[in-house]
Amino acid sequence: MAVLPHPTIALLQSSSLTSVVQQEIERQILQGELAPGAKLIEAALAAQLGVSRGPVREAFRMLEEAGLVRQEKNRGVFVRNIPLDEAMEIYDLRAMMDEAVGRTLASTISPEQMKALRAMVDAMERAVKAGEADAYHLLNLQFHDKLVEFTGNRKLTAIYRRLINELSLFRRLNLADAKLLPISASEHRAIVKAIASGDPDLAGQAMRDHVLVSKDRTLKNNMPQHTLTGAATSLPDRGPAGATSPLSKRKASSHAGS
Repeated sequence: MAVLPHPTIALLQSSSLTSVVQQEIERQILQGELAPGAKLIEAALAAQLGVSRGPVREAFRMLEEAGLVRQEKNRGVFVRNIPLDEAMEIYDLRAMMDEAVGRTLASTISPEQMKALRAMVDAMERAVKAGEADAYHLLNLQFHDKLVEFTGNRKLTAIYRRLINELSLFRRLNLADAKLLPISASEHRAIVKAIASGDPDLAGQAMRDHVLVSKDRTLKNNMPQHTLTGAATSLPDRGPAGATSPLSKRKASSHAGS
């Protein structure tokens, strides 16, 4: 006679399986294997992943909370499609968040955390020299995620990660010119230097500018030229204390996946 697991153990097993399924579907979405607008078939994904439909159904709910899919009544589940105007709004929100992160870290970052950031930028520069664009973009995402994580604000980190997921759905943002990667790496080095200075204004502006130049480039790359007049975000050339921004001179050089 088969021994049934304790209800608590069964719940933990189910939750673990759901998490694995959610992570795999998320990977397929973020890597473009499941395109924006694609309909997700519960039965097909269950068969592909070798699980029952229950964990897939629960994974859909988790992915909806993460901003990656939408569920339409009587129609099914679809990968979200982020339009340009929404992507621009996300950039603006992210710029404000990143500025707050920079200001916070300038005052609170530990030597161990600073060492970790420098090591990540070192790895990014090695990826650039090796021509490994995919590795670079992954390190880029990890770098920015670590900055937010280092603030110690769990709510901020959760909201930030959702925004990054939504931007990843805007697939054109990831089509960065490989020739700009060295410039991007130098911008990340400037961010670390600004945080290490202990100056909240300098660190906040460095992080904010880094996002806004990427927004400006993305807008120019994805809109007809005649509609751009007055549409792109203008960046301040000087900081609040009169100091030149470490990134303002690179306005036209930011890569699209900052």
